[in-house]
Amino acid sequence: MTALTLSTAGPATLRADALVVGVAKGPKGPVVAAGAEAVDKAYDGKLAAVLDALGASGAEGETTKLPAPDGLKVPVVLAVGLGALPDTDESYDEEALRRAAGAAARALHGTKKAAFALPLDDASAVTAVAEGALLGAYAFTAYQGGEKKDGNKNGGPKQPLAEIALLGAKPRDKEHKAAAERATIVATEINIARDLVNTPPNDLTPEAFAAVASAAAKENGIKVQVLDEKALIKGGYGGIMGVGKGSENPPRLVKLSYTHAKAEKTLAFVGKGITYDSGGISLKPAGHNETMKCDMAGAAAVFASVVAAAKLGLQVNITGWLALAENMPSGSATKPGDVLRMYSGKTVEVLNTDAEGRLVLGDALTKASEETPDAIVDVATLTGAMVMALGDRTFGIMANDDAFRTSIHEIAEEVGEASWPMPLPEDLRKTMDSPTADIANMGVRMGGGLVAGLFLQEFVGEGITWAHLDIAGPAFHEGAPFGYTPKGGTGSAVRTLVRLAERTATGDLG
Repeated sequence: MTALTLSTAGPATLRADALVVGVAKGPKGPVVAAGAEAVDKAYDGKLAAVLDALGASGAEGETTKLPAPDGLKVPVVLAVGLGALPDTDESYDEEALRRAAGAAARALHGTKKAAFALPLDDASAVTAVAEGALLGAYAFTAYQGGEKKDGNKNGGPKQPLAEIALLGAKPRDKEHKAAAERATIVATEINIARDLVNTPPNDLTPEAFAAVASAAAKENGIKVQVLDEKALIKGGYGGIMGVGKGSENPPRLVKLSYTHAKAEKTLAFVGKGITYDSGGISLKPAGHNETMKCDMAGAAAVFASVVAAAKLGLQVNITGWLALAENMPSGSATKPGDVLRMYSGKTVEVLNTDAEGRLVLGDALTKASEETPDAIVDVATLTGAMVMALGDRTFGIMANDDAFRTSIHEIAEEVGEASWPMPLPEDLRKTMDSPTADIANMGVRMGGGLVAGLFLQEFVGEGITWAHLDIAGPAFHEGAPFGYTPKGGTGSAVRTLVRLAERTATGDLG
């Protein structure tokens, strides 16, 4: 993990391998942002003019490297675009700072130490820049740079930026120090979630995921319970076993319990953890299998959020449920037309084995409901329909309580995660009626993301506030990196869950 420090040194005096400054897009060209005054002075006040001559505009995410002039103790200055210049007396948007810091950190892969002289008006800006830089510095290199047959090592990829110094922050200011510490904890757990999503499915089986979660739980004072296939069969978890029985790698249900002695509220987070999704007997078509290692991103987000809450010492009880299975076709796999008896006792006719996430979540939601938490939030890469509706960067929010759905939407937007509230139309529920079982796992195709949400709602305990986050779009990024978002696993929803836990802990949840 990249190291982060708050430095009292000035941009002209700190020794580093690179110095990052912000540039905004002004009406007549690039404008040097606050925090870089000393750097601009070293360029005789002509930094903006030099950048303009090089074609830089200050557009969001744009990076321009310059040789440092005399007067600076760094060899390179990196100017990063912040986007539109804010109105007079207004601060830069936190997400703009987060993305700029991320873009700069990505551009500095292979660098040992960089100083960031971006605008830091308050503790919130410290959080945004720190998060963005630490997330932008991420790289998944575990399977690269191995040895050749002759014993010589390959060159391997550039390593992430090793050390970040934030200039302009105040290390002795309690708010600034707390902001940096929080950002480090949250970014660390997001990057661990990214690692899990990026890990090949032959290495991250349900059993292996459970082992990772167990080890982290024990390190952080979190109680852990793992139900193996024998316990799942004995306990009647027909949804999880029905999905996992076609694989040689048996399923697991992991319970993580973080408690605080002074907590007055309890949250339950439930994550879909399909470590690989072939579609089962309803096999996915060609071109849709290659990224299905990411189908456990919901469980990764839940795992990371519980650990982050424990490290932050939040005054709230949180139970995380990881419903882990591998969905494979075989002679023992669930077939279309089979009926499963869920943990709740409800029977489900399986019309499509590729609609498996709702089956494992159904069991986990019922189990989580038994403890009557104040609220349940499930997170899942659940439907392609949600991607069709909202695109690759926005997750959908459904809930059985409008106020709770609104609160989660506001929280997600606050922390920089694009989201949108979605309805649960009652008329779609009847499309899952089955002549054989209590409910089918499929309904009408149009509005399929909403149908999936309605299915999950059937397994939430009566009177319990619940929300469902369908992160199928933003959980795995297949395009070019941007801002602090890498190619591959993104850690989607972790920031939202952590902020929800913080708001619940302080009683500041609308």
